[in-house]
Amino acid sequence: MSFSNDVKNELARLEIPKKCCEKAELLGLLKMSGALVLSGLNLGIHFSTENAALARRVLQLIKTNYQVQTEVVVTRSRRLKKHNRYQVQVLPSPVVGQALRELQLLPSEEANTLLSRACCRRSFLRGVFLAGGSVNSPSGDYHLEIVTENEEFARTIVKIMRGFSLPVKLTDRKENYIVYMKDGNGIKDFLSLTGAFGAVLEYENVRIVKEMRNNVNRVVNCETANLNKVVQAAVRQVACIKYLQTQPGYANLSNALQETAALRLQHPDVSLSELIEFTEGEVGKSGLNHRLKKLQDIAQEWGMPPLQEADPAPHPVVEAKVKEG
Repeated sequence: MSFSNDVKNELARLEIPKKCCEKAELLGLLKMSGALVLSGLNLGIHFSTENAALARRVLQLIKTNYQVQTEVVVTRSRRLKKHNRYQVQVLPSPVVGQALRELQLLPSEEANTLLSRACCRRSFLRGVFLAGGSVNSPSGDYHLEIVTENEEFARTIVKIMRGFSLPVKLTDRKENYIVYMKDGNGIKDFLSLTGAFGAVLEYENVRIVKEMRNNVNRVVNCETANLNKVVQAAVRQVACIKYLQTQPGYANLSNALQETAALRLQHPDVSLSELIEFTEGEVGKSGLNHRLKKLQDIAQEWGMPPLQEADPAPHPVVEAKVKEG
C-alpha cells in the first residue's frame, strides 16, 4: 500500500469532536468528488471511491448529520488489478436539498459561516485531500497535490491553505487544476494540520534518514573531487620536473627550486599540505606552492609539450548507510 493511501486511511478513521467540523469536512468531500442526482423536484447525492475507509467516512458523516436515506453499492471492475468501487448514494428527497443548502452546495438566503473557524477550515482541507489529493512517500521527491476540474474551487483551496502559511502553488494540467506543494516542511505541516499525526512521524523519520544520507554523500563526493584535484596537480608537477631534468639548463636553477623539485619527486603522491611536513619548517605552504608553480612556468618556457590529461575516472556513487530506528 502506498504512503498516500496510508495517510488517507489514517485521516478516514480520525474522530471529529465538533459538529461544525464534521459538516466542513463533508463539504470538502462532496465539493471535490460528489455529484448531484435529480429525481423529479428532489435532489440526491452520489459519491464514489475505491477506498473502503473513505466510503464509510462519507456515509457516517451524512447519516450523523442528516436524516436521509442512503444506499451503498459495491462494484468490481473486470479489468486486471482493479479494486472494488464503493458508491455512496443519498436517495433524492426534500431533506437532501436542505442539507445541500446548509453545506453551501446550493444557493441559500441565509448567511453561512461554515468555514469561519480555523478548526472547520482544517476539516475542510482534510475532506478535500481525502477525496482528491495524493502525497508522495518522503523517500522520493517531496510532492503533495490536490486535483479538481473547477478553477474557482482550486483557488478557494489555495486561499485557505495560504491562510495557514502553507507554501502552496496552483497550475493547470489539461482540463484539471492542480493545487500542489513540493516543500518537505510544507507537506509535513499540511499533514499535521489535517490530523495525520501518525503519518507525520513516519514522514519525519524517513526524511531525517534521507537528509542524513544526502549530507554524507555530499561530503564524500566533495572530498573525492578535492582528492582528484590534488592528484592531478601532483602529476603535472612531477611531469614538469622530469622534463626540466632532461634540459641542459636544469643545473642553473636555484638551489631552492632544485631542492623543491627533488622533494616533490621523493613524494609524488602527497598533497601540498603534507609535502610541507618534509621541509622541516624551512618553507611555508605559500612559499612551497610558489616554487612548484615557478617550476611549471619554467617548463612551459623551455618548450615542454602540453600534458594530455586524462579525464578523472568516474567514481561510483557513494550511498551512506545510516542505521534507522
